[in-house]
Amino acid sequence: MQHLAVDQVWKSVAAGACGNAAHSSVMFLKRWMGWLPTFHPYQDLQHGLSDWLGGPVHPAVPWAMSFVNGTLVLGILFRSTYHVLPGHNAVMKGFLFGIMGWIAMGLLYFPILGRGPFASDLGLGVLPAAYSLAMVLAYSTFMGIAFSVLHSEPGRLWSTRG
Repeated sequence: MQHLAVDQVWKSVAAGACGNAAHSSVMFLKRWMGWLPTFHPYQDLQHGLSDWLGGPVHPAVPWAMSFVNGTLVLGILFRSTYHVLPGHNAVMKGFLFGIMGWIAMGLLYFPILGRGPFASDLGLGVLPAAYSLAMVLAYSTFMGIAFSVLHSEPGRLWSTRG
């Protein structure tokens, strides 16, 4: 029984790592293409942490926090909620998990960092919200696909039947 639990955890963590790879690719593409040059969620987090801790925070800290959160916390949370998420396939479940995460990020993360709901205070219109949606959906959809494959549900990957 313990082997089964460990097996489930590592597969969930691996699915989260796949989601992180997709997320990192979208972040790389943003930087490489020069999109939204004044929108820097990781730097905003770094500055917020520096303010809260009263001293400088190394730039690797926000990246490491995102990696741990995306790989461990969200990978395991997705596993825990997978069977109650709406949808009949891994892509839809991942997509809906991402929508919920995007809403939480837009209403909690950006305002806590002083950027307003969905980063609306940056003066860039809907672009930060749209970009963060793309970033989160890349993460969550790829995590859902990887989860399905790793948990031997490849027939359910695109299936619309329960």
